[in-house]
Amino acid sequence: MSVTHSDTPAAPTTAPPKAGTPATEVTDGPAAGGAGVPHVVGRVDDVPPGEGRAFVAGGVQVAVFRLRDGSLHATQAACPHSGGPLADGQTDAAVLVCPLHLYAFRWSDGTCTGAAPPVRLFPVHDEDGALVVTV
Repeated sequence: MSVTHSDTPAAPTTAPPKAGTPATEVTDGPAAGGAGVPHVVGRVDDVPPGEGRAFVAGGVQVAVFRLRDGSLHATQAACPHSGGPLADGQTDAAVLVCPLHLYAFRWSDGTCTGAAPPVRLFPVHDEDGALVVTV
């Protein structure tokens, strides 16, 4: 497997997108129906259990979570409702909750339990301690 290394820290979102507008346009990769490219964004240990952290994978801002059971999840970095920093949200095995307006997004398919548009989910895995996100 060919993995691209990304040493670029996540840039802060300067302005939230309009409601219903994706935070980052994805034109290739799994979110656009393509195969995607794996990127090493850091170490698994960079994300404490039960928390999330923001990274950049192939130019796309992502939020990566390590649940208390050790499982990994990755989604877009900004909430599609109002641009909230999803990496700062609360999560459990079923949902991620945006810290701004408490919209909950399902890890199973990215849909919102309320009225917000869905989030994009990205494949993520641990490769010998490296955190690999495919975008």
